[in-house]
Amino acid sequence: MTGDGFDGVNGRIVACEACPRLRGWCREVAREKRAAFRGEEYWGRPVPNFGDPEATGLIVGLAPAAHGANRTGRMFTGDRSGDWLYRALHKAGLASQATSVSVGDGLVLNRVMVTAIAHCAPPGNKLARDEVANCSAHLAATLALRPWTAFLCLGGLAWTELLRNLGEPGRPKFSHGAVHTTTGGQAVVASYHPSQQNTFTGRLTEAMLDDAIGQFARYLR
Repeated sequence: MTGDGFDGVNGRIVACEACPRLRGWCREVAREKRAAFRGEEYWGRPVPNFGDPEATGLIVGLAPAAHGANRTGRMFTGDRSGDWLYRALHKAGLASQATSVSVGDGLVLNRVMVTAIAHCAPPGNKLARDEVANCSAHLAATLALRPWTAFLCLGGLAWTELLRNLGEPGRPKFSHGAVHTTTGGQAVVASYHPSQQNTFTGRLTEAMLDDAIGQFARYLR
């Protein structure tokens, strides 16, 4: 897919300079680096969508991690959130392997694509409202790529922004395991985000994430 397709949308994402605070932060992190990754070259740019260009399912996260996707250049790659997500996707038959450590590790997704409501890592993992609004154009372009049959929202903000972009009236409240059927007949599945804050505290367990992703997988066509 080219032009306004998968590659075209990703090209616009990577070239985006709409949010000076986020762009400055990503570049700063890429320069200073974490000691454990001192010998690596950080990506330091907006992180593109990742997955099967012919996907029918879209996974929506929050934003790249400063030393995860902002380092590796691939969604949910190189951090513990990704460890949880790709393990569960592999178990559900949606990923070729259970780990995601770098863009060259051979990982391939089947029937699913991964995006986020923001494509730049935010300081303190906190996004400003105008930054979410700026990146909404990329989410809208991603939604226009495919005839999606199902969505998996990782966290309440992803749930809210996806339903808003879909133009859903009377948007339901987020709760883990909730499923909403859109006016167009698409399934929207909710899961807590596999962040360390949720996984270390037990708010999200492997079984809970497996159940949500298994439910999401059943809606794929």
